[in-house]
Amino acid sequence: MKPTLTVIVPVYNDSANLAVCYAALSRSTRPPDQVIVIDDGSSEPLPEPPETLPVLQLRLPDGPQGSFVARNRGVSRARGEILVFVDADVRVHKDALDRLVTYLCDHPSVAAVFGSYDDAPAAPHWVSRYKNLMHHYVHQHAKREAASFWTGLGAIRRSAFDAVGGFSTNARTVRDIDMGIRLAHAGHRVHVAPEIQGTHLKRWSFRKMIRSDILDRAIPWTRLIAHAGSLPDDLNLAVSSRWSAAFAWAGLVSLAAVPLWGPAVIACLLCLGAVALLNRALWRFMAAHGGGLFAVGAFCLYTLYLLYSSATFVVVFPLERAKTLGDRSAPKQGGIWP
Repeated sequence: MKPTLTVIVPVYNDSANLAVCYAALSRSTRPPDQVIVIDDGSSEPLPEPPETLPVLQLRLPDGPQGSFVARNRGVSRARGEILVFVDADVRVHKDALDRLVTYLCDHPSVAAVFGSYDDAPAAPHWVSRYKNLMHHYVHQHAKREAASFWTGLGAIRRSAFDAVGGFSTNARTVRDIDMGIRLAHAGHRVHVAPEIQGTHLKRWSFRKMIRSDILDRAIPWTRLIAHAGSLPDDLNLAVSSRWSAAFAWAGLVSLAAVPLWGPAVIACLLCLGAVALLNRALWRFMAAHGGGLFAVGAFCLYTLYLLYSSATFVVVFPLERAKTLGDRSAPKQGGIWP
């Protein structure tokens, strides 16, 4: 007999996507035993769920308080032995819930498992396509054994979730990754199962992409690395990504030197060529999903990403490392950050 399953969906002013999320959940080959939707103080009404879907809608008082406060509140009302976290802007594949439960049943030593966006993002805008396809590509090439977690489409055994005290609500952390690390520190295993997928519905603008990359990823990731004292060789921090960032900066410096010394343009081209060579599988993937022109645009956006994310690391790391070395007290409850 398979364990009971509760799906938890936080939402804030995203009613249109939530309606799509509802419809996808209702078509699941493994119907959820319970769906808890937590409204984080939206200014618009939530859509009515399908009658076949056992939905409990909650609303946080004095919202918005943040999606991870909402997730913790949802868990407090959950009855399932397995907690599945789904973002409101994700349309899960029909077999996603079944695959999540089956994976945990087939791997009793694994406490949590998460999937990936698929390679067919809904938003047609090229920045959105690039951003969502990048996420798909990174998760498809991740190591199976993970030291992180992902709440876009991921499942945790209720017993393991309770054992580590739920999600941190500390804004300094990458909170789903913090959960994965605390699970690992507690002796629990987390796996990536990229065959478990959902379609991302979010539309990204150029500005939102950069803001999210810096504020929601680069800065919290740098704080995490400064606290841990080491760089993980996985996901966006793989060794090839670090070399790519170094070559991107060398190319930019070479380009700046061209007015003073013309041959520096050759060094610039060689550095960009090195970035392209290190990521040749990525460009083949982008070309296969959007054509050659799209791959060129993706190369430009990725090179820009390498520049601003590594610059964030260089600025933030020494400050956070000094702060960490000056504070040897034990980590606070519910998070790994001091």
